Amino acid sequence: MTLRVTWRATWLVKFKLYLQLIRWDRPAGWLLLLWPTLSALWIAAGGFPGWHLLSVFTLGTILMRSAGCCINDVADRDFDKYVKRTAGRPVTSGQVSVQEALTLGALLALLAFGLVLTTHAATVAWSFAALGISIAYPYAKRFVAMPQAVLGVAFSFGIPMAFSAVQGVVPALAWLLLLGNLFWVLAYDTEYAMVDRDDDLKIGIKTSAIALGRFDVAAILGFYATYLSIWAQVPINSNYTAIYYIAIGLAALQAIWHGRLIWSRSREGCFKAFRLNHWLGFTLFAGIAASAAITQFAH
Repeated sequence: MTLRVTWRATWLVKFKLYLQLIRWDRPAGWLLLLWPTLSALWIAAGGFPGWHLLSVFTLGTILMRSAGCCINDVADRDFDKYVKRTAGRPVTSGQVSVQEALTLGALLALLAFGLVLTTHAATVAWSFAALGISIAYPYAKRFVAMPQAVLGVAFSFGIPMAFSAVQGVVPALAWLLLLGNLFWVLAYDTEYAMVDRDDDLKIGIKTSAIALGRFDVAAILGFYATYLSIWAQVPINSNYTAIYYIAIGLAALQAIWHGRLIWSRSREGCFKAFRLNHWLGFTLFAGIAASAAITQFAH
């Protein structure tokens, strides 16, 4: 009886560590991937894409983000121990082994792949490109001055995959939206990098916050402006209503607010700006979904 209780307690502790590893307590991460992906689904379908594709891309986004966390923590374990914010992560602290983290990441990625298999063959093919970019990102920090650009591609790849799943092809609009979303990722992940800039300088990690230097805040505001300017083209291509333009305006106000939060470059302000970015993505998605619903109702 004692052995059984001890075994259960051990696995309960391990399970909690696994949840910590995949950032289950921090949904902002997968929400940053989810909103542009769902926006692309709605745009590609001209409205509600159906429960099947909604389920596939929602669950797939959560699973792949979780798998990415496992890969990232393994790749960065020798760097994370020197950073205040990441020193206690399960792999870095030794509470979860490298083999455990990679096994969990592979399992989660396989589950996501199983979901993709229920869509078009073209979407399955695009999923391999998405996986390759996701694996490459953690190592880009060693060689690329602004690895956030690589993350931007990885975090935006749900857009062409969504179009492929709905339409069977990836039109030019999908790549335009991917480009715009890349600038959003540059904005919020530079805010994130500003939190750890002092530690990253000491250990030699390359980030956009370091590369941009004293122009970081101005660059972030420029990234936001570019992102919103590109995504503002959606109504022109999709005949949406003015509601979407209102959503663009509300998102712009949020971006300005984030600029105020990071102006002093404090850790708290920069992290808060990053953490709240998913509301900006949700605002655009809500505008797209509402506009599509009104357009469909009018017809």
